[in-house]
Amino acid sequence: MTKNLLQNRKWWKEGIIYQIYPRSFKDSTGNGVGDLRGVIEKLDYIKSLGVTMVWLNPIYESPNDDNGYDISDYRAIMKEFGTMADFDELLNGLHKRNIKFVMDVVVNHSSDEHKWFKESRSSRDNKYRDYYHWWPAEKGKPNYRWSFFDEKSEAWKYDEQTDAYYLHYFSQKQPDLNWENPKVRQEVYDIMKFWAEKGVDGFRLDAFQFVSKDTSFPPFPEGYDIDVPSVIKYHGMGPNIHEYLKEMNQEVLSKYDVFAVSEGVGSSLQDAHDLVDEDREELQMAYHFETSDLVSSVDKCTLTELKECLTKWAISFEDKGWISIHLANHDLSRMVNRFGNEKPEFKDYSAKLLNTLILSLKGTPYVYYGDELGMTNNGFKKLEEYRDIAVINGYKSVQSKGGDVESFLKKMNLLSRDNGRTPMQWDASDNSGFSREKPWLPVNKNYKTVNVAYQEEDANSVLHHFRNMVALRKQNLVLIYGRYTLLQKNHKTVYAYTRVLEEEKMLVLLNFSEVKSTFKFSNSLENSELLINNYHKVTILKDSVELQPYQAIIFKL
Repeated sequence: MTKNLLQNRKWWKEGIIYQIYPRSFKDSTGNGVGDLRGVIEKLDYIKSLGVTMVWLNPIYESPNDDNGYDISDYRAIMKEFGTMADFDELLNGLHKRNIKFVMDVVVNHSSDEHKWFKESRSSRDNKYRDYYHWWPAEKGKPNYRWSFFDEKSEAWKYDEQTDAYYLHYFSQKQPDLNWENPKVRQEVYDIMKFWAEKGVDGFRLDAFQFVSKDTSFPPFPEGYDIDVPSVIKYHGMGPNIHEYLKEMNQEVLSKYDVFAVSEGVGSSLQDAHDLVDEDREELQMAYHFETSDLVSSVDKCTLTELKECLTKWAISFEDKGWISIHLANHDLSRMVNRFGNEKPEFKDYSAKLLNTLILSLKGTPYVYYGDELGMTNNGFKKLEEYRDIAVINGYKSVQSKGGDVESFLKKMNLLSRDNGRTPMQWDASDNSGFSREKPWLPVNKNYKTVNVAYQEEDANSVLHHFRNMVALRKQNLVLIYGRYTLLQKNHKTVYAYTRVLEEEKMLVLLNFSEVKSTFKFSNSLENSELLINNYHKVTILKDSVELQPYQAIIFKL
């Protein structure tokens, strides 16, 4: 089977993706908002990381109700971010540095300011009417559907203009496109071809598990629970999603040297395999949320839960299909706060440990901007400090129901998406070198030491450890294709596993605790080679290794 895995090598399997939230990366104009020219300024820095792909969150024309995930023109660049000429220069600059580009494609919904929706809501007989989901009011109120960003969690919005309801699984300004209409699907494929012809190398399909709907919108079964797992189960993976993905593959993906990854994979391992196994001829890569969902409250997950989750996915995709590995993105708070330890004495060690984990597991690693520095949460406390629609409307929802708004804000202090969207920390100057003016979100107060310039000068920094780990992964196929085996699954503080490919074998030891931990072996480590260590030394005893708090080690056996 190992031989078969190597025979099926793909560039996107061997890649390392660096995700950039453009609004927060680098402001070149002085208006407090990041832009494309800001990214262009930092291309050499991105190359220095060793990453091989860049995924940019949406840069299309948008009213910014949901920070660019509400698109009003799929073939234009948001003026705040720059011009199409800037995009072309960015793409060319990446390709010159042998870095590929992943485009964010948001086609479960558009903006309500998109031409299609303006026409659609103008009259019931408009040719764009069926580009969206409408329910005539004379049929009564449609059966309940969940909305992620609505104050009342209600996805049907009444529109007086044509006396009908339209569907929005996200905000009221993000009406869902009707994928059951073949004209809509062709519009999407044409958009993807437009960007592929420009040279885009991959597509990240936002909220794609929700595109197919049962348009009769039947009532949900008795006992339906309004929580996110139920939302995915009852709203996601609709009846025709695989038909549409096969069509997309045939129309677009198979005609270019590109890959596509869908945000979300349904509610089971089988759902994920059905999306990405090669013989399905649909997508190429699964991006699940089970790991990030382990931290869904102020109580962090246990190491046992983390091991079980990552191991389950690793084993399921050992021989078939391909997954993404990530602990952070634009919809999550910082990984150090969620999975590591933000205390000053442990912060850097735990950041290095988490980057070691991401870059030593099987799957394509996704690194979120700033995590190579160990950036942390900003510590928002008041509602007025947030820009995230999910927090603002979530607060209103809790308030309208007489809920505990203080508990809600405490939870958001740890989990809010704004924590992961604060400006990139470049240096110790005002606004951390992100902008000459006040940024759209405040820079974290720790920017004087957690910044690129400071860490460049420190050989023991999180940044240098990250680069070393990236280089190790790129130089060793065993960390990409090798078999994963969990060791001592019941160990309370150490996450240990091996990666094996033919005659090559590596051992990864990660101490997820504030105290020293001992990990015992049945075999000697005398002839092993130490490849990665986030401390200056490692204590190897006769039949064990003593690990310092948050120590991360990789041996070649």
